[in-house]
Amino acid sequence: MTFDAQQLDSVLLVGAVVMLVAILAVRVSVRAGLPSLLIYLLMGVVLGESGLGIRFDDANVAHALGFAALVLILAEGGLTTHWPDIRPAMRMGVALATLGVAVSVTVVAVGAHVIFGMDWQLAILLGAVTSPTDAAAVFSVLRRVPLPRRLTGALEAESGLNDAPTVLLVVLVSSGHALDYGVAGFVGIVAYELFLGVVGGLAVGFGGAWVMRRVALPSSGLYPIAVLALTVLAYAGTAALHASGFAAVYTAALVLGNSELPHRQVTRSFSEGVAWLAQIGLFVMLGLLLSPDRIGWVHVGTAITLGLLLTLVARPLSVFACSLAERMRWNELLFLSWAGLRGAVPIVLTTIPLAANVPRAEELFDIVFVMVVIYTLLTGPTLPWVAKRLGVSRQGELRDLEVEAAPLERVAADLLQITITRHSRLQGVEVGELRLPPGSSVSLVVRDGQTLVPDQRTVLRADDDLLVVTPRKVREETEQRLRAVSLRGRLAHWLEE
Repeated sequence: MTFDAQQLDSVLLVGAVVMLVAILAVRVSVRAGLPSLLIYLLMGVVLGESGLGIRFDDANVAHALGFAALVLILAEGGLTTHWPDIRPAMRMGVALATLGVAVSVTVVAVGAHVIFGMDWQLAILLGAVTSPTDAAAVFSVLRRVPLPRRLTGALEAESGLNDAPTVLLVVLVSSGHALDYGVAGFVGIVAYELFLGVVGGLAVGFGGAWVMRRVALPSSGLYPIAVLALTVLAYAGTAALHASGFAAVYTAALVLGNSELPHRQVTRSFSEGVAWLAQIGLFVMLGLLLSPDRIGWVHVGTAITLGLLLTLVARPLSVFACSLAERMRWNELLFLSWAGLRGAVPIVLTTIPLAANVPRAEELFDIVFVMVVIYTLLTGPTLPWVAKRLGVSRQGELRDLEVEAAPLERVAADLLQITITRHSRLQGVEVGELRLPPGSSVSLVVRDGQTLVPDQRTVLRADDDLLVVTPRKVREETEQRLRAVSLRGRLAHWLEE
């Protein structure tokens, strides 16, 4: 098969059109409260052999490209994660990514074996591929819901960490040699690969940060490329040592993203763009891999039944089991149970048994594809309503504003955006009464579409947007002060915290 310049022109034309449509679709998905992955999957199905006729059925290529995309997506997740936000919830996140995955796999596997008579290999694979949550799916929806940091931190840590153990489980089960060394040997292999992956990620992360702080590159645009290359190095290097590359890439990215590196905001923005590109390509490819003609009512019924088992039984059991590691209120545990969105990761994982020629792997792919689509449509739009009904959404929650401003980097400061809701007690408070830590200040107020430079006597109103500049060393203190005033008003300084 040859590939010439004329074919390249056609590929670039189709690729550019698909990319632009996918980017515009983000706006539609945000308004509808749905993860954009559903639109991208649909685009792939439309482009596929049952639609416009593009044929793609190579499971090995899909497996390789899917893993490459997941590496970039996990790297972006680590680089854009604020460590102080997830540190308090790290125990819960780790528990969900390990104990939670084990409970979920067990429940779904037993259900698939008992209800549908699947052999144990296929049943365990079904439980394994559907257990991990997907960071892209979760946060594309949660971005619209103001939640306590302990919840967003737990969900973010879980989605970043649970890929590694499930990938290992699926690979070992697909090979047919998972229990060659017994149950204890199997657990030991998984623990060894995860531990070595984390150690490798820490080594690349801290070593890379040390080098990046001391090297003087000739162009600022080279720094983001170098940082992303370090995360890929962490994956490939540990994978070459037969350790968990996914654990390594997320760990290395988390270290690099929270280190004082030159042009850190530019690096984060670059990684977000690369991750979007990877997500779009990944979801469209998975849509191409699906043949709608293969899907019958049996697949749909199986997907609905197992999805109910996963959503209403396996996920809640795993969350409540993990509450032993981190005590949380019952309403928070219920929300974590409902917020376990599955996205591209389960579908990508099904390419592993496809590439390994596991019996009925094609059927597994179709069932998981249908399950992901149906339950993303069910859980995605309802998350804001569920958060409100359970009383876990927070009014007046602070959100960081990503700004690519070199002066902020030079003074080691961050720019925060705060929206004053109608339930917040920030309204009616004068700027001077905020008593922000030294060095922090309200630099701009956006009111009714107009900008206002405030002074100490400016009174804040509902629906105002504030831009607050704060040195990074007092950022956490600044956020705590603003949150306290939002909850208790101008007397929060004297009231009990």
